[in-house]
Amino acid sequence: MITSTPCIIFAGGKSSRMGADKALLPFSSFKTLTEFQYHRLKKIFQNVYISCKTRDKFDFEADFIEDSVQTDVFAPTAGFIAAFSALQTEKIFVLSVDTPFINADIIKKILEADTENSDAVVAKTEEGMQPLCGLYHASLVDSFEQMQANNNHKLGYLLKNSRTTFVFFEAHEAFLNLNHPHEYKKALTLV
Repeated sequence: MITSTPCIIFAGGKSSRMGADKALLPFSSFKTLTEFQYHRLKKIFQNVYISCKTRDKFDFEADFIEDSVQTDVFAPTAGFIAAFSALQTEKIFVLSVDTPFINADIIKKILEADTENSDAVVAKTEEGMQPLCGLYHASLVDSFEQMQANNNHKLGYLLKNSRTTFVFFEAHEAFLNLNHPHEYKKALTLV
């Protein structure tokens, strides 16, 4: 499956719980987790972009979208605004850099759940919504800009108050999120 919907890998987080920039951690046979995600997702999406505060920390060739508004806040809001501004597209698929096991079947199910009335289609598990695994429409750009202006970066609140379709998944391993060192170590055994 190769889809024309652009994919944005969010790799601009603070990684405070990990104690190191997780976007730059080695993963599988790649020098960084970001490179792993980029090459893996290029098999699913025609166009893959890396959303970041600055591309300076990455030493490989890829399509980067830097935050147009530089703040001390580490939240994806600026990344959404920059991606929609740079790509001028109706919708984007977003995935956090620290979820390396979200597979093509999950992505396909989310894309297929999209409707013309949706603002977003987002994965949901028993743990709750997974806002950085989903499809977002340009209809939310004004909301993202308002959130940025108000220094309010709660994606959950936005999704609950928008026309969001939630797609439920039971696959726990697929949604393993590498926030802490023990989760990173576990992920390395699963690659």
